[in-house]
Amino acid sequence: MIKIYHNNRCSKSRLGLEILENLGQNFEIIKYLENVPTKSELITLIKLLKIEPIALVRKSEAIWKTEFKNKTLTDETIIDAMIKHPKLIERPIIVNGNKAVIARPTELIHTII
Repeated sequence: MIKIYHNNRCSKSRLGLEILENLGQNFEIIKYLENVPTKSELITLIKLLKIEPIALVRKSEAIWKTEFKNKTLTDETIIDAMIKHPKLIERPIIVNGNKAVIARPTELIHTII
C-alpha cells in the first residue's frame, strides 16, 4: 500500500497528493501533524529514505531556528525533536513498500511508483 505523509497546508504536499490521485493508485493519506509518527515509525521512515535524521528536518521552520540551529545534536535528539514538533518533518513523504522518497521535487514520486 502506498502512503503519503501529508500536510494540506503545504503546496508541495498537495501537489504530491494530486500526482498520486492522477496515477490512479490506491493510497493512504497520513496527516502526520494530527497523527504524529511514533519514534519507531520515524526511524523506519528514515531507514526507508536512506538518509540521516537531519536530512528529514525542515530547517526553515521557526522552531528549528530558535531551539536547535547551531547546536550539536545526536540523531536521537533530532528524531525526538521531530516527534515533539512534527512541523519539522519534511514533506511530502511517499512510501511504496520498501521504497520511500521525500517528494521534493514532486516528480520524485515517479521513481518509486
